[in-house]
Amino acid sequence: MRFHLALTLQALWAGVCQAAMQHYPAAWGHYDVCKSQVYSDEGLTWDYMACQPEAADMTQYLKVTLDPPNITCGDPPETYCALENPYMCNNECDATTDELAHPPELMFDTEGRNPTTFWQSTSWKKYPKALLVNITLSWNKTIELTDDIVLTFESGRPEQMVLEKSLDYGRSWQPYQFYATDCLDAFTMEPKTVQDLTQHTLLDIICTEDYSRGYVWKNDKTVRFEIKDRFALFAGPRLHNMASLYGQLDTTKNLRDFFTITDLRIRLLRPATGATMVDENNLSRYFYAISDIKVQGRCKCNLHANSCVYDKEKLSCECEHNTTGPDCGRCKKSYQGRAWSAGSYLPIPKGTANTCIPSNIGPVTRVCDNELLRCQNGGVCVNNVRCSCTSDYSGLLCENHRCESELGGCGGPDSGQAPLTPPSLPGLLLLLLLGPALLRDASCWPALL
Repeated sequence: MRFHLALTLQALWAGVCQAAMQHYPAAWGHYDVCKSQVYSDEGLTWDYMACQPEAADMTQYLKVTLDPPNITCGDPPETYCALENPYMCNNECDATTDELAHPPELMFDTEGRNPTTFWQSTSWKKYPKALLVNITLSWNKTIELTDDIVLTFESGRPEQMVLEKSLDYGRSWQPYQFYATDCLDAFTMEPKTVQDLTQHTLLDIICTEDYSRGYVWKNDKTVRFEIKDRFALFAGPRLHNMASLYGQLDTTKNLRDFFTITDLRIRLLRPATGATMVDENNLSRYFYAISDIKVQGRCKCNLHANSCVYDKEKLSCECEHNTTGPDCGRCKKSYQGRAWSAGSYLPIPKGTANTCIPSNIGPVTRVCDNELLRCQNGGVCVNNVRCSCTSDYSGLLCENHRCESELGGCGGPDSGQAPLTPPSLPGLLLLLLLGPALLRDASCWPALL
């Protein structure tokens, strides 16, 4: 009866898991739950899955700073001319009037409004001195990018620009991508596109000319940093094989860090001019204006959390697996029985939780450790706590064949079984020494999972 009940519960749980998986686009392979209780031969235990928070619009959680801080237009009020028509000079910027002000927060407000809202810089009135602006987006949290970074310019796309990233909260910076109308002239780099990259060169920093030409047409407003095209190098053109990408994120050095940031910096180095020569008699035509910035991503929780909360202007993972910290980057105080480790996407689809285990277990309850106390006969060591045996074997180290309890035993003429493989000598000695204590403490194993 118990056996049939367990099978029924497992079947029901499989249905629930399948429904949860189908809640997300199949191409992305997200997991809805980190852990859930299931029935097994050992009773009620936790079943762990690779877990990560949902991807979201990360611009709603950032802090933006501009350098120089007085680079936003409107103080004093200023009149601008259109780049494509130098005689159309009816655009005003006045920081004291809501309708005419263009503060930085308008880069992140709801799009679709008419007229379009945007941040705008002062004009290039100090030409030929460079018009330089740094826009820094800070999250005070490690995040992982899941989609393209997209900037929409209302002033014409800049002729020179650099996108940079930080992994240490702005203490150091490294380039993500260079943008220019002429890469050789601006940055002494050969122009490339993301289509020129391969799996082996994915981490290369390139300069592209694709997003620096054109200043009038509607389709020439956006500048992108192509995340999905890089994903596609492993997951296929339509990202149908995300399992391959997840596997690479686990095994390829620096790949996961490439898509991980704490801050982004947009360095605007030269505005759109629309011509080879700058009209020095009408410098109010040249400025930067950005109507929208899109950054799609998720909190980095090291595969130890499936949700991230925003409280008191700060993002933090809701950690599972006995981990703690903003990124679930360490074991809880009383769960340091082994070194902390990030979760793993492998094996697909469930992954490996790499759960932190209690510090006070003591050696007598650590049945296996994949070194001296190895599980025998195909058994698998679970969380360094117990051996999960195949159906034909039992015992602390899976050292006993189940047929031993049958009439005639495993070596009898009617058993049909080959002689048993004995445990390794170190494992056998430790088993003899620790066996009574292990049996005495066996009741605590399920609580450790």
